[in-house]
Amino acid sequence: MSAARRAVVTGASRGVGRAIVEALAGDGLTVVALGRDADALADTAACAPGAVETARSDVADEAAVTDLFARLGRVDVLVNNAGVSTSAPLHRTRLDDWEHQLRVNATGAFLCTRAVLHGMRERGWGRVVMVASTAGLGGSAYTGAYSASKHALIGLMRVAAAEVAGTSVTVNAVCPDWIRSDMTERAVTRSAAATGRSTDDARRMIVDQTALGRLIEPAEVAAAVAYLCSDAAASINGHCLVMDGGGFRR
Repeated sequence: MSAARRAVVTGASRGVGRAIVEALAGDGLTVVALGRDADALADTAACAPGAVETARSDVADEAAVTDLFARLGRVDVLVNNAGVSTSAPLHRTRLDDWEHQLRVNATGAFLCTRAVLHGMRERGWGRVVMVASTAGLGGSAYTGAYSASKHALIGLMRVAAAEVAGTSVTVNAVCPDWIRSDMTERAVTRSAAATGRSTDDARRMIVDQTALGRLIEPAEVAAAVAYLCSDAAASINGHCLVMDGGGFRR
């Protein structure tokens, strides 16, 4: 990749977002690590092997996103990674939890993608990658808001991909299963509290549901994202790259 290319990674403070920043910076891109925690963003920049800038912004705030991308100017690569999750049966899912997850996980990606897609088309090159989930391809109990938001994210990807088809801009998604991350650890804690299990047993219960028999490492997701952002992936558009060891069946 050309060193002149600039990438924006949302939700870059830690975990998968940080790994994606490291991977893209290692590929020679100038990366803007976007998030809300200034100290964590500084740690992300310090860990990366290349040129990394940081910016604080809330992806769910339309005015903030508009202002940010106006200040950034040219963006060649956008990775929509910011995400939140809670779990509850549908009859106990609060409207504010439902709306918050949709706003961050789906609307945030819409706002950021809308801000960069036209410019990519005008310049004749661009990459957008959504960090979705296998939850966006199926459904499991107690994940109503999260699953709905990831289905929306994949739908957004497919629409954007259709609009840029035949250009040198691509829009794709990665759909990993359970990742070794803070989000997974919060799910483990919630499960342990709800079931009376130990956290080790709750974590083992999650792992036992996976085809891989283990949690996916953030670096694995980052490698897939980096590939989709590369020139080598020029023919891939509108695709969901499922990362679960073969467990998901359409």
